[in-house]
Amino acid sequence: MTRAGTRKLLAYGVAVALLLAVFALYTRPEMMVTLADQIWACFN
Repeated sequence: MTRAGTRKLLAYGVAVALLLAVFALYTRPEMMVTLADQIWACFN
């Protein structure tokens, strides 16, 4: 495998890991409430 191919594969792996981490956070209701509260606080 070439160096460019290895970098591309590594980049895809990092992107998938990041997306899975974000998905895991969205399955926790208390995190969603906290996030909504923080966003709402920006406008008060």
